[in-house]
Amino acid sequence: MRQITRRQRYDKKTETAKRFPIELATVNFHHDVNLAYLVRAAACFGISSINVIGAIPPRRAINQLSGSTLDYVQLRQFSTPSEFMDFSRRNNMNLVSVELEETAVPLKEYEFNFSSKLCIVAGHETTGIPSEILLSSDVVYIPMPGVGFCLNTSQASNIVLYEAINQFQNMSARI
Repeated sequence: MRQITRRQRYDKKTETAKRFPIELATVNFHHDVNLAYLVRAAACFGISSINVIGAIPPRRAINQLSGSTLDYVQLRQFSTPSEFMDFSRRNNMNLVSVELEETAVPLKEYEFNFSSKLCIVAGHETTGIPSEILLSSDVVYIPMPGVGFCLNTSQASNIVLYEAINQFQNMSARI
């Protein structure tokens, strides 16, 4: 039997945990579990903030579904894509949107720009990423050689986040 609680384990790990200059942004997910999975991924990968365009589900739902990691990730809420874009411009963010569209670059060919804070944007399951955000973003997609053509938005975000952190760590190791 474990001697300490999950919360105590998380608190202890914060002493050595790394944080990266990367944020996530989402467009009001259709299913609360997707945001909860992103909260968990953010906590596990060293991401401090998630920007949510639209409604944020009740804390109880997100915390339970995220494996109790909500206290380690800041959620910022924006009413509209324009409000989020104003925030990203004021904070000099490099936006990278994950979207299946004509101009998108395959993730394996994309080199992330870490000259300022990076924000990975995931769209809504049905409507995708608003064009206002896409027009101000680099757009990447994840090639899928199988029968399916579209990953769940939280899964796609996790894959892009993993690649971004790998590139950041490789860049830092060379410096």
